[in-house]
Amino acid sequence: MLLKLGSKGQDVKELQSALGLKPSGVFDQETKEAVETYQRENGLMVDGIVGSQTLGALRAATVTTDQSEKVYSPYEGLTVNKYFLPDGEYFDSPTSKEYLFLHHTLGWNNPYRQVDSWAKDNRGPVATEFLLGGRSIKDNDDRYDGEVVQCMPEGAWAYHLGESGSAYKHKHSLGIEVCNFGQLKDGKTYTGRRVATEDIVTLSQPFRGYTQFHAYTDKQIETLRLFILWIAERDSIEVRDGLVAEIKKSGVAAFEFNEDAFRGRIKGMWTHTNTRLDKIDLSPQPNLIDMLLSL
Repeated sequence: MLLKLGSKGQDVKELQSALGLKPSGVFDQETKEAVETYQRENGLMVDGIVGSQTLGALRAATVTTDQSEKVYSPYEGLTVNKYFLPDGEYFDSPTSKEYLFLHHTLGWNNPYRQVDSWAKDNRGPVATEFLLGGRSIKDNDDRYDGEVVQCMPEGAWAYHLGESGSAYKHKHSLGIEVCNFGQLKDGKTYTGRRVATEDIVTLSQPFRGYTQFHAYTDKQIETLRLFILWIAERDSIEVRDGLVAEIKKSGVAAFEFNEDAFRGRIKGMWTHTNTRLDKIDLSPQPNLIDMLLSL
């Protein structure tokens, strides 16, 4: 099979999906540029043409370590898609989970592409067990909006908190990355790309120096709610302890650094901002706070 500029059909759709593009079925200039980027990043000949070598690399990158039950519904209204990292990108020695941490990808909408990025980097086992897709700021593509991806087996773990005051937390916590660009400046992401007005939320007071943020979608908020309730059951985590309890006491200040979260003294659910002064994930957006208080 040879796919190039002008090719059409189902094979092109599958190629576009693998590259994180909207599957139009037409090999256009955007597809060609995405192919060239993939070839460049993977040490292949950069010609924008998908032949046996490029196709083989793409297929190898999308093979999961567990081919059984790729899609499952563990909680009413919630669907989880398995897309596992390669062996060696996580610790496959099961541990009990006592903390749930909420993160941002600080990037694009496609959770599968983020998993691929983790698989190809040289940082070793750095990842979260779950990711939550969003809507693209480029063309409002909502194909991944609210889609949950699991990238390692239940019980496995990887580093996802960075410098922490408790090594125990790394092994006994899990996380979910919400696909979101985070803080904005003059309506633009840190990459310089402008975000549509309807996808911007402006806080009533600054959070870590910013008032504008990439908004969480309605689907992300509802799916995150269902996910949290499921994890509370699956891992017997009291998700109302930690962040939720702090919101009830101090409102948006609950998202700031918390010594008890940093040291691992209070188990439950927290955000990355609670353990790191240099992080901005998640931000205290009203719809997120309302959802958390409803748990």
